[in-house]
Amino acid sequence: MNGSLPLGRIADVPIRVHWTAPLLIVVLSFGLAGGVLPTWAPGHSRAAYDALAVVGALLLTVSLVAHEAAHALAARRAGVEVKDVTVFALGGVTRMGSATTARSAGWIAAVGPLTSLLLGGLGLGAAVVAGDVLHWTLPAALLAWTGWANVLLAGFNLIPAAPLDGGRVLQAVIWRVRGDRERAARIAARCGQVAGVLMIVGGWFEFIAGGAGGVWLALIGLFVLMAAFAEVRRSVLYEAVRGMRAADAMRPVATGQDWQTVGRFIAETMPRAAGQVVVPVTDLDGRPSGVVTVPSLRAVPLARREEVRVRDVAAPLESCTLAEPDEQVTDILDHAVTTAGRPILVMADRQIVGMITGEDILALTQRPRPTGRPPTPDSAGHGR
Repeated sequence: MNGSLPLGRIADVPIRVHWTAPLLIVVLSFGLAGGVLPTWAPGHSRAAYDALAVVGALLLTVSLVAHEAAHALAARRAGVEVKDVTVFALGGVTRMGSATTARSAGWIAAVGPLTSLLLGGLGLGAAVVAGDVLHWTLPAALLAWTGWANVLLAGFNLIPAAPLDGGRVLQAVIWRVRGDRERAARIAARCGQVAGVLMIVGGWFEFIAGGAGGVWLALIGLFVLMAAFAEVRRSVLYEAVRGMRAADAMRPVATGQDWQTVGRFIAETMPRAAGQVVVPVTDLDGRPSGVVTVPSLRAVPLARREEVRVRDVAAPLESCTLAEPDEQVTDILDHAVTTAGRPILVMADRQIVGMITGEDILALTQRPRPTGRPPTPDSAGHGR
C-alpha cells in the first residue's frame, strides 16, 4: 500500500503503518476521552481520561496488528507467500498469495477473527479483575472497551462478504463443495458488493440522523465495495486464463545492456525497443540484471546522460516476477506483483525470452485460447 512506513517484523513478515493510521488513533482517542470513559467510569479528571484514551487507541491498534499478523503466520504455515501487513485508518490488510486448498484458505481467513475473539475475551476478563477485585474503575472501563471492541471487530469481519474474513470463509466453503475456486471467489465478492452498498447507505442514514459514526461506516462500506469489485475482476481474469501458459501470453521483448550510458542506451537500444515502456537489461556477462523504464531514463538530465549508467537507474531483477514458458498463468498471478515498471519476465536457460505486462494481463480476457492444447484444470481449483 502506497504511503506506508515500516514498523518492524513479526516472524520475518514486514509490518507497515499507513500514513492514515494516526487518524484512527486520534478519532478513537477523542471518542474515548469525550464519551465512553466518562460514561463508564465517571468522577475522574480530564487528564486521566485523555491519557487512558490514548492508551486505549494504541491497544486497539495493536489488536489490529495482531489480527493481521495471525493471518500472515497462518498463511506462512500453510506455505503461502506473505508480502507484508499494513495497518491503516479503516483497519488492516495482509498482502499474500493464494492458498492451494480450500481447507487452508478457510483456516487462514478464520484465524484473524478467532484472534480478535481471544483478545476480546482477555480484555473483558482483565476488566472484571481490575474492576471487581482491584477496584480500578477507570482501567477496568478501558479494558472492557478494548475487549468489546475486539469482539465487535471479530463479528464484523465474520460477515460473509469478501474481502472481509467471513467472505473468505464463505469462499473456502463454496470452493470445497463446488470444486471451483474462481466461481467461489466471484460469489463471495458479489456478497461483498451487496454488503458494501448496505454499509454506505446505512452510514449515510446514520449521519443524517446525527450520528458521526455514520461517516466511518460509509467509508468502510466504500472500501469493501471497491475491494469486492476488484475481487470480481480478478476471478473473471483467472477463469479466462485458466490453462494458459506464460509462453501463450508473453510478448516479444528487446533487451539492452546495463553498463551503457543513458545517452547511448536511448540512442541505440530504444529504437529497437519501440513500444516498450519497460526494457530488460543485462550485465557485462549477458546475464539479466533488471529492468529500466522509459520515464526513469528521461528523468536523467541531458547534461548527465553520458555519465550515468543504465544500471544506476534500473530496478533490480529481484523486483520483478520471474516465470518459465510452460508455467501456468494462474500460478504466476498468484505471486506476481505487476506495475507499470515491474513486468513478468519469462526466462528460459537463464535468458529473457518474453515479457508480460499489466496491460497484457488485462488483454488476456479477450484473447482466444491457443489451439491444440485443451485447458487443464486449475490445480488449486479443488479443495483437499
